[in-house]
Amino acid sequence: MTTPGLRILQGAITAAMMVALGAIVALTFTDVLARQILGRPVYGAHDITEHLMALIVFLGLPLITLAGGHLTVDLFDKYLVRRALWPWHLLVSWLIAGVLVILGLVMWQAANDAARFSEMSIELNVSRAEFYRFFALSAFVSAAAAVMRGWIDRRQMVQPGQETAL
Repeated sequence: MTTPGLRILQGAITAAMMVALGAIVALTFTDVLARQILGRPVYGAHDITEHLMALIVFLGLPLITLAGGHLTVDLFDKYLVRRALWPWHLLVSWLIAGVLVILGLVMWQAANDAARFSEMSIELNVSRAEFYRFFALSAFVSAAAAVMRGWIDRRQMVQPGQETAL
């Protein structure tokens, strides 16, 4: 289902997400200790945590989309997984992709606005425009992953002649 290159990329992204999560844990632990023992927080801890959390979410978005791991409602699955209704699944994939493209366009516009107004994080004065651009690119890649997922799902549907749900 996946190529060796895609597996390597997935592993690298997963590793980056794990490092970011580990950094959040270490920073939060250090910040709490600094507040309790020294009476003062780690400067910029809130900004760093906020950026790392966003990084984790938007790094993982294409992976979870490609894996088909989004929350789904399966009330109608016994009717919709039949091979004859595979166009419905493709349509849903394209709708999801469309929503992700709109999200990407909105984030790209937010990046342009952030650059124009020199929007910065509160404590560390880190430019937000680059983060917003990354979020937009993640949404665009996720849109492509949603379309790919639709084709993958189409091939995995019930074989001809079977009328039962998966």
